[in-house]
Amino acid sequence: MRTELIKIIEGGLERNPEKVKSYAKLISEKLRETGEEKFADRINNLLNKKTIHPVYLDEFLSKPMDNDSRLPMVDIDIDTKTEDVVLPPIVKNKIEDYIQSLSQRDKFSQLGLNLPESLLLFGPPGCGKTTIAHYISERTGLPLVTAKLDGLISSLLGSTAKNIRKVFEYAQERPCILFLDEFDAIAKARNDSQEVGELKRVVNSLLQNIDTFNENNILIAATNHEKLLDPAVWRRFTNQIEVPKPTEDEIPELLKLYLKSVNVEFIEDIKKIKTISEILTGLSPSDIKAICFNGIKRSILKNEDSLSYPTFLYQCYISNGYHNDLDELILFLNAKGVSQINISKTLDISQRQVRNILQRKEL
Repeated sequence: MRTELIKIIEGGLERNPEKVKSYAKLISEKLRETGEEKFADRINNLLNKKTIHPVYLDEFLSKPMDNDSRLPMVDIDIDTKTEDVVLPPIVKNKIEDYIQSLSQRDKFSQLGLNLPESLLLFGPPGCGKTTIAHYISERTGLPLVTAKLDGLISSLLGSTAKNIRKVFEYAQERPCILFLDEFDAIAKARNDSQEVGELKRVVNSLLQNIDTFNENNILIAATNHEKLLDPAVWRRFTNQIEVPKPTEDEIPELLKLYLKSVNVEFIEDIKKIKTISEILTGLSPSDIKAICFNGIKRSILKNEDSLSYPTFLYQCYISNGYHNDLDELILFLNAKGVSQINISKTLDISQRQVRNILQRKEL
């Protein structure tokens, strides 16, 4: 066993966990053959633990590159700090359960529950799937290795399969979470009549890499188009969480989050918040965040002491693209309870003009 011990030491100095595991398994097998089963079991228990060693920055300096473009195929986030994300209670609970399951992998392994801890996030764009992946990275203390699809997909489909393998091998050699964003771009259904045979072989290659990677590593994927995914892909993910658009009841919490940096005159007005929430229902958190930030900018430009209700309603309205329809904008503000004088101030027009437009529309 002297050779194996030397190799284990070499693997430790090289920070090569796979080498350490490989030769430790050989020692375990030899011990078992000589009747030292308890000692062999102790080694196997250590090997089965998903203990995370300290993350060294130099482990991530050499990124896998696409041979054609010479561009890196992954982005690395270490010690990421995520912004708050507002999610439905059920989704929150599922994410917390998933994080807890990662921290309890040793217990599951001892019970013989060696299921892969892969997670598929799906739902409309702008609802926080990428933020959730970063949040899980932050909570677990593991770097997030995000595969860059524009670097993975080559004009030569054979090269795409090689790039996929490079990324999985890179992540497998390091303590990290591999995150495949916009997953549908490389995991499309193989029965799609629009796809050529070579691209179907790329999907087969992807599935094979996922199977190998899932044995001991953490994989998260996200897609806005879950219906495009190959059915076999779903079976590779033991955890599947839908991230939906916020409901009308959840929007007030988003408003408080995105407007917390400024004074807001209507934030405690239940009736006005309800009106705004009704208007914003159907939008993603990303859309709502943009409206809030643009509302803040407009309020500053208008020298308001606090973000006013009419200013925010104006921003809600123009986010729908009706930028040039002054009459409809005035009717909209009036219908939402904004007085004529406040409409004139918000739009920088005379009160008489506002009154004339409202009277004309009533006829």
